[in-house]
Amino acid sequence: MRRSILILALGGVLCAQDVRWKPDGSQIPGPDTPSEFPEWIASLKQWRQERLIRMGYDGSEYERPELKWTQRVYSTPQMMCEDRYFYDPGAQRNAAATFPTQVGTPPRPVRPYDPRAGHYTVNRYLDDLDKRYGGIDSVLVWPVYPNIGIDNRNQWDLHRDLPGGVEGLRKMIADFHRRGVRVLFPVMVWDVGTRDPGVSYWDTTAKLMAETGADGVNGDTLAGVPKAFRTASDATGHPVAFEPEGTPSSDEELAWNNLTWGYWKYPFVPMVSKSKWLETRHMVNVCRRWARDKTDDLQYAFFNGVGYESWENIWGIWNQITPRDAEALRRIARIERKFADLLISKQWEPHTPTLRYGVYASKFPGESQTLWTIVNRNEYDLSGPEIRIANEPDTHYYDLWNGVELKPEIEGNSATFSFAMEAHGFGAILATQRTEDSGAFLAGMRELAKRPLATYSHEWKFLPQTMVPAEKTKRVTAARAGMVRIPGGPFAFNVSGIEIEGQDEIGVDVQYPWEDSPRRHHRHQMEIHSFYIDRTPVTNAEFKRFLEATHYHPRDDHNFLRDWKNDSYPEGWASKPVTWVSLEDARAYASWAGKRLPHEWEWQYAAQGADGRVYPWGNDWNADAVPPPEKRRIMRPPTDVDAFPKGASPFGVLDLVGNVWQWTDEFIDEHTRAAILRGGSYYQPQGSHWYFPQAYKLAEHGKYLLMAPSKDRAGTLGFRCVLDAE
Repeated sequence: MRRSILILALGGVLCAQDVRWKPDGSQIPGPDTPSEFPEWIASLKQWRQERLIRMGYDGSEYERPELKWTQRVYSTPQMMCEDRYFYDPGAQRNAAATFPTQVGTPPRPVRPYDPRAGHYTVNRYLDDLDKRYGGIDSVLVWPVYPNIGIDNRNQWDLHRDLPGGVEGLRKMIADFHRRGVRVLFPVMVWDVGTRDPGVSYWDTTAKLMAETGADGVNGDTLAGVPKAFRTASDATGHPVAFEPEGTPSSDEELAWNNLTWGYWKYPFVPMVSKSKWLETRHMVNVCRRWARDKTDDLQYAFFNGVGYESWENIWGIWNQITPRDAEALRRIARIERKFADLLISKQWEPHTPTLRYGVYASKFPGESQTLWTIVNRNEYDLSGPEIRIANEPDTHYYDLWNGVELKPEIEGNSATFSFAMEAHGFGAILATQRTEDSGAFLAGMRELAKRPLATYSHEWKFLPQTMVPAEKTKRVTAARAGMVRIPGGPFAFNVSGIEIEGQDEIGVDVQYPWEDSPRRHHRHQMEIHSFYIDRTPVTNAEFKRFLEATHYHPRDDHNFLRDWKNDSYPEGWASKPVTWVSLEDARAYASWAGKRLPHEWEWQYAAQGADGRVYPWGNDWNADAVPPPEKRRIMRPPTDVDAFPKGASPFGVLDLVGNVWQWTDEFIDEHTRAAILRGGSYYQPQGSHWYFPQAYKLAEHGKYLLMAPSKDRAGTLGFRCVLDAE
């Protein structure tokens, strides 16, 4: 009997309050009808009071002056470091430098980068966002996935490999700060298969953030950044803010995670952010990266008084905010920035009653001002009475969305406000007893309101790509030493990209010249013209001859031939494929040799022939045809290029699969450059499916995002060349 009583008692403790409107993940459902509002808001307040006690909540992290910027972040993109608006790798000189060539071949120009170019273009990046949707408050700079795992460089190595290293990062961050934008970088706790940093992940991260002067850390895939990161950051004397990708799985973590992303549900009746309800100073940035229509995201953000993750470059796949949504974001963020102090009100009252079906409002009271953020969830325009509030003497009322003063209809102690809202539109009311002039702000909103949101296009468009052309070589009639003739003929070019995300949406992967859009899966019947291809990838010995003949040295030389010492490769490496060469380095070698890099379909035809085989040697996997995989965190060198003759293609081409990736074509759009890599590599980091995937099968290719040679070079990435035949 006593045991039964104990079980019942514990059950009561675990169940806690009998709450009708229980949190659903990171959100709390709203009342079904306006008549339920009094019971609903009372229940939420009671739940919050008990929950904070159970958490032993301490809000001191939100009082810290160095972290208060997190309470004013209303527009913040995740930005790929490869975005062309963010970094200019450098234009090539108009006048080409002519290097000597191999014996018997004519001189060919090699165009080195202009030393005056190659720099971060922060102002260009920010000017574009200012123009399109009103600018940003912070930015998450992303230098890791999807390229991480191509070799054993860990996440912090990839940060330090950004152009200019740590000093370059400091200057870049200072450029953002001059424009009032805070800078965050990611941390990946799943990165356990690349180089071991030797110390804890939190200490390594804290040190890098202190060195660069960054403002915050985004915890990729984390539902709460562990407190060890907070402690390590504080110990550096340069404390940064923490932003897990997901809502903290433990409410207690809310105390030191000042920001989060919001992966939300969007029923017709807006749901309330649980994190913001518990701590009104907590900033959520609503995120739905693949959505093409942002209406729900923006309405929920405005209703909750929180921010929006304005993410468009998704792993090199462009998902631009439509003009209609961009203009809505401009106006929303303008209001939120102006009244940020009200949006953290501890008296926040979501779902304050309105007068119209489908219209929902949040009330943010302050000492002498009150703000209402309002959304019209209906598919039709509204006008007339929208909201009724208690009238206060000596109070002015403003329709912030339209930038005009409102004259309410007074009945006793109540004031009724009439105004118009567009279908799926927004509204904002300010009640103020202050006398300061807000004329400039109202005038700006009034000017914006002259053009309704409905007049802006809501059509989503993909971003077209072009393939960078490759100049034909001088046509030859006989193979050079080390080359194999590939006869011409019909070829069914069939290949798919192996990107981890993006599914089969338009815009994923690349767009070949015969296609009208980028897509993941490609099939094209083509006629291959005869050409010659290197039997093996270019070796260290061959690349050294190029250097001795030309004295080539790239302007951006970070990681260039990283395994070499004193201008030479290690002993015994002569026949290993040269790696740590950028696309530009490989092109320079090919130009000196009178050759060029292969088009992807040429590489595939030389590997596959005309029978559509799965691997160069046939349709069944043969472990004896490729080097054994390297799965340790310490990466061994590649094998010699002729070590696995069983891997030969029908034409006798060697080392096509499983040793090192090989450069082929480059694709470019307005925001991203990427190269197609073929053949896969021997390096297979373990512990996560987020690492750069392998492409051993001949109907698969890797897409490698390009930024600058310093970061593009990799320990598993080499190349081979081709010559055009008569």
